[in-house]
Amino acid sequence: MVRIMIQVPVTVKAKLDAERTRGTIAAGLIRHLLEQHFKGKKAA
Repeated sequence: MVRIMIQVPVTVKAKLDAERTRGTIAAGLIRHLLEQHFKGKKAA
């Protein structure tokens, strides 16, 4: 695994924080979304 740093608007950060109260951490959610985005796409 490698680490990346991203910047998000305050409104998005607030939504990520709200998800954490439901048991979802930001890193896990972002990782899941990236995996779904690239799923089925062929590498260039």
